[in-house]
Amino acid sequence: MRKIVNLLFMPAVISVAAPAYASEDEQAWIGGTATVKLGDKWRLSQEIISRFSNDRDGLYEVEMNSLIGYKVADKITVWVGYTHDPNYEGGHFSVMEHRGRQQITMDNIVRIGPGQLSARLRLEERWREGVDGTAYRVRPYVKYVLPFRSGGKAALVLSHESFIDLNKTNFQRVQGEERMRNMVAVTTPVTKNVNFEVGYIHQHGFRPGVDDSNDNVLSVSLASSF
Repeated sequence: MRKIVNLLFMPAVISVAAPAYASEDEQAWIGGTATVKLGDKWRLSQEIISRFSNDRDGLYEVEMNSLIGYKVADKITVWVGYTHDPNYEGGHFSVMEHRGRQQITMDNIVRIGPGQLSARLRLEERWREGVDGTAYRVRPYVKYVLPFRSGGKAALVLSHESFIDLNKTNFQRVQGEERMRNMVAVTTPVTKNVNFEVGYIHQHGFRPGVDDSNDNVLSVSLASSF
């Protein structure tokens, strides 16, 4: 298990060890997700995340995701949906982004020691109002959940996600890996159907020709399922 945990943490170590000249920002992300069973196979998911930045003087994004999922196997679900993503500068609206989203989630596919490994592969198409071009990117994601005690619901969560841009547009200027997010968090149930999660995300941005970016993020979220 130690080797697996080290592997999960390796991207975080690499990003934290980025050159000292990379720019730094302190952020807070507050989110909530609700997933509803529509039958044996179908699921509906609604998510909202508000993001705040020190460098951007407050609110800079409100990401709203609506997804319909279909379970193709016991641990595998295929999803399709839409993201409504207004962007802000200092709390004032700046530009509207729309996204198409398709993803496949693989929940608890591998047991590693006392924990479970899950994975997701996401494809997005992005459009911005008033800006020409369609931007495409993929977002591979892996998560390891380690309960604090056998059979317990409270757990340590380790995750990594990469953003890989497939083309360039006027607003998507990197072709290849554009950023990565590494998280360490604690999750615990607050009611039968609601979980609370709090943690730290290190987001490293690759920016050719200028200094890379490093965002230190306090992440707080509630997830409910019915």
